[in-house]
Amino acid sequence: QLQLVESGGGLVQPGGSLRLSCAASGFTVDYYNIGWFRQAPGKEREGRSCISRNGGSTTYADSVKGRFTISRDNAKNTVYLQINSLKPENPTIYYCAAGPLLSGQCPLPTTLYKYWGQGTQVTVSS
Repeated sequence: QLQLVESGGGLVQPGGSLRLSCAASGFTVDYYNIGWFRQAPGKEREGRSCISRNGGSTTYADSVKGRFTISRDNAKNTVYLQINSLKPENPTIYYCAAGPLLSGQCPLPTTLYKYWGQGTQVTVSS
């Protein structure tokens, strides 16, 4: 059974950092494109970053370039999202997802991703 489990969320002060983890089971993380997405209250889910299958190239939304870093540890079958310089925001859920089986640069549209984790909440507040 294919499963993704996020962790690492929490309460952090503005300007702080977090590292989110996405642990996979039932498949290897280099088989699918893996993406990180966020959903704020009342807003649509949006892609923040992804790492491509096989080669591991990365894609970032313009708003997070320079602050977010996605990485993959094949030995631990886990994908990470390092978030720096966090900005104040309401509680936001970060999700990781697997898919699609495309080669080349991974895409960010949420509709292309098939398997989703349950999410981890991030709150940035002083």
